[in-house]
Amino acid sequence: AGEIEEALESGSGLLGLSGVSADLRLVIGAADAGDAQAGLAYAVYLHRLRAGVAAMTAAMEGVDGVVFTGGAGENSSRLRRDACRRLTFLGLDIDDDLNEAASGDRLVSPAGASTSVVVVAAREDLEIARQVRQVLRDGSCPH
Repeated sequence: AGEIEEALESGSGLLGLSGVSADLRLVIGAADAGDAQAGLAYAVYLHRLRAGVAAMTAAMEGVDGVVFTGGAGENSSRLRRDACRRLTFLGLDIDDDLNEAASGDRLVSPAGASTSVVVVAAREDLEIARQVRQVLRDGSCPH
């Protein structure tokens, strides 16, 4: 049981498929250098991401926008471009110049796009601070 837990927790996902790393940046780098396993891992990652976006869009009967956040979403213009490239049927499109622009909160879809594509900084530190303040003030945990 311990070996299975270790394999699922530490040896699956990007690392398990690529044999390179769980870090998407390293997987993309290896794929670009010709590593077939890393290329497969990135393709599976993109497939799962697109499938999730499409499924959620169907469940909500459409979307006004898609937000990329967190490590890969905020920092990989390539991931955003590649993810949206095969979701154009949902109205997703990327303006390459905006997508490659400096970091921070920003719109990366072209003007007039039917669905907005946005990058938003995660700001986990602010959420942690809010929760600590609540515990200190009320003595209660927010979750």
